[in-house]
Amino acid sequence: MSTAVGGSAKHGARPRRRVSPPVPPDLATAPGYGARRMYQAYLAAWNRHVDPVLTGPQFAVLSAVRAYPGHDQTSLANAVALDTSTMADVCRRLEKRGLIARGPAPHDARAKVLTLTDEGAEAFREVTHRTRRLDEVLLAHCPPGRREEVAELLNDLGQLWEAVAEQPEL
Repeated sequence: MSTAVGGSAKHGARPRRRVSPPVPPDLATAPGYGARRMYQAYLAAWNRHVDPVLTGPQFAVLSAVRAYPGHDQTSLANAVALDTSTMADVCRRLEKRGLIARGPAPHDARAKVLTLTDEGAEAFREVTHRTRRLDEVLLAHCPPGRREEVAELLNDLGQLWEAVAEQPEL
């Protein structure tokens, strides 16, 4: 529990506003700190302005299933940057909500192919409008001609950082 600047509010004294210290310099220059901070802010914005129930990963899966109907769950996991166990959990939740259908793949009964249900297609359309609006607001201070470049840079960094995570040693 942190205390207000100036001590506690005992004996009827009004509590003073808490003052957060600045970010420590070693964190301010750490790319992981910036990435985590951006991600936390994005999750908060998503929950408030897009959908408090449908998560970003669930939306990504709906998007991939819409773009690649009939593909198997494992190949789509790679397309949306989810590990296979997280993908299986996300798909179970989406199937339980009636947004996707999972069935055996013709080439491998153990594999699950995914398709959007009508309800899933409708949910995707509705949420897409809100996600595009959020994207616009998040990039509002970025010059319009550079927004695609920023998105590409973020995706390139993600890909590079995934490769670092796979390295046995640094």
